[in-house]
Parts: sequence; structure tokens; C-alpha cells
Amino acid sequence: MAATAVSGLQMATARSHISSSHRILKAGAAVLGANSKGRSWAKLASACHISYFHHFQRSFSSSPIRFDKVVTRAMSEASEKKPTSGLPIDLKGKRAFIAGVADDNGYGWAIAKSLAAAGAEILVGTWVPALNIFETSLRRGKFDESRVLPDGSLMEITKIYPLDAVYDTLEDVPEDVKANKRYAGSSNWTVQEVAESVKQDFGSIDILVHSLANGPEVTKPLLETSRKGYLVAISASSYSYVSLLKYFIPIMNPGGSSISLTYIASERIIPGYGGGMSSAKAALESDTRVLAFEAGRKHKIRVNTISAGPLRSRAAKAIGFIDTMIEYSLANAPLQKELSADEVGNTAAFLASPLASAITGAVIYVDNGLNAMGVGVDSPMFADLNIPKDKH
Repeated sequence: MAATAVSGLQMATARSHISSSHRILKAGAAVLGANSKGRSWAKLASACHISYFHHFQRSFSSSPIRFDKVVTRAMSEASEKKPTSGLPIDLKGKRAFIAGVADDNGYGWAIAKSLAAAGAEILVGTWVPALNIFETSLRRGKFDESRVLPDGSLMEITKIYPLDAVYDTLEDVPEDVKANKRYAGSSNWTVQEVAESVKQDFGSIDILVHSLANGPEVTKPLLETSRKGYLVAISASSYSYVSLLKYFIPIMNPGGSSISLTYIASERIIPGYGGGMSSAKAALESDTRVLAFEAGRKHKIRVNTISAGPLRSRAAKAIGFIDTMIEYSLANAPLQKELSADEVGNTAAFLASPLASAITGAVIYVDNGLNAMGVGVDSPMFADLNIPKDKH
């Protein structure tokens, strides 16, 4: 009997002995400095998604902490005898465009891997100034280890497009940007031009992912943020999603799915996450609901956003205290484990699949439940409540 290929999304607990035919990679786990305590809370970078934390700076034990992890993996495997048990996520024959992938670390890359593991064809849009180094690293095999899928094969990126989602059309691009040497050698990188290029190359897509954010004044409190800085944050971090949908929806197949990444600062006060970035994330979530209605009624496209917790990514290096944020999450979230990028990736694969066919206009929290907390339970004021904690 011919082998039957099965693509699916499976949940599994990490084990000490794993079949040699499968390799499990942790996407997006760059290790930052060992101790970020005491650094300025104002160093929060807009490109990073971190979870809700207590608004006072606090100290954590310097002793090593051990937490058991639950690993989620997107699985794509072949069986000669029987299909994989469970409820599969099957994206075979689907094509995805992921905007905002510039390295092998972080949520955009993890989403691409999960979609690929479920069978989707992968196209990516990379910020123009980062395009050359990304393509070179990919070509030289520097990402090969992190490209490995659960079945042992390598994730294939069918095509990489230069993209700057701040500009809708070529007419919107200022002359100084056109003349900038970082954009030399690239063309057709505005949102409209990229959508037209994808249509010319492939005809249509089924999945659109927005993994973009930028706020040049993110370190400034809102009262010190300039109008220009505020509007740039809104433009790059939220309107860019509206623009992507506007130009890509005409080439999206009915029943398709669009996904963005948001952050709990949209609804909670996060000191240090300034420069209009909290406002941009709030706008992104509001737009998600409106776009879900408009895209659903007119085009039968679902629109959702994922609110992700803290991750040790390269983008997080600019924060300076990502380790503290992760420690805070471990101490206060209902689920005391460190979030992995593939958990966000697998959530995106589910949202993009037929299994989520009735889900649209939703904010999906993937942060070990930290969004549900109203207080930091590691506070001394709760010391006498005997709150359950992981033993370590």
C-alpha cells in the first residue's frame, strides 16, 4: 500500500527519550544576559511582545529555577499502515504569506514553521534593510538547524519578498527613502507592489500573517511622546495590518484566515512600553474586530489576533530585562512554565485551519494565563495565603 502522508498538529509532553527520526527544535530561544535586574524599565523595545507584569520593579531570587515544560509541536509525518491518531490540522494545498520574518528567531519564524509542518506553502515578506543578511544566512545554511520540522525535513520558504509595510504604494515613499542605500537593489517592496507580485507569481494565498511592530519613541512615557513618534508607532504597528489586508484580500481565497500579533499593553498599564505602542496595540485589537466583520461579510475571510507572552528573542535584547519579565510570568501566571515560540506558532496554525472555521474577531491569549491575573501573587502581601507554587 502506498504511504499515506498526514499533516497535523499534535500536543505532546517532552520526554527524555525521543525517536531518532524526529528532531525537536525550540524556535526563537536566543539566550540573553544572565541577569537583567536593576536595568531601566524604559528600555522596552516595540518589536517584542512581553506579558503583563506588576508595575513596580521587583527583585527575584538569583538561585536557579527549574520548571517542567509542555512542548507543543506541529507534526507532519508519513505512515505506511495507519493515519495519525487525534484531531489533525491539515493545511496541505494552502499558501501562507508571513509579513515580518527577518531571522530564525521569534514568533514570525515559529508561525512559519508550524504552518509548514501542517502542510502549507510558505512565502515571507522581509523588511528591506534586513533582506540581504536574511537571504544570505538562509542560503549559507545558518538557519538549517532551526528549519527542521518534526518529521526531520527542513522547512522550505518558497519565496522571500522585500517589504516595508509602512508604505502602501510607491507614491507614498519619500525621496530620501528611495535614495537610501539600504533600499538600493530592491524594488516592488511597498504593500501594494508586494501583493501584486505575489498575485503574479502564485495567483492567490489562503493565509496572511502580520508579525510587524515598531515605535521609535517606545522608551518615552506617553506624556513625553511626540506627535510624530506616536503616529509612526500607529502606522507601523497597527495600520500596516489594515494595509496588508486591503491589498492582499483580493488575492485571498474564500475561507482564508488572517492573523496578527498583539500584546497585553493594549489593555493593561505596562510602564516602559511607551511611545504610543500601547495605543497601537489597542488599535490593532479594535481593528481586528472591525476587519473581521468587513472581511467576513465581503470576502469570507476570518481575522484574529494572538496576544503572546514573553519570549527570549533577538528583538527582546533591546529591552534589557526580558529575563525579569519571564521570571515574573513564571512566578505569577496560572501555568508556571516558560512560554515557547512554537506554542504561539501552533496556535496560529490552528486559527488558520478549518478547525477554527467559526472563530473570527477574537484576541487569543497565549501567555500561560498571565492576562487573567489582577495582581502579582509573588508580592509579600500574599505570603500568608498559601498559594500553590511549583516545587523547585
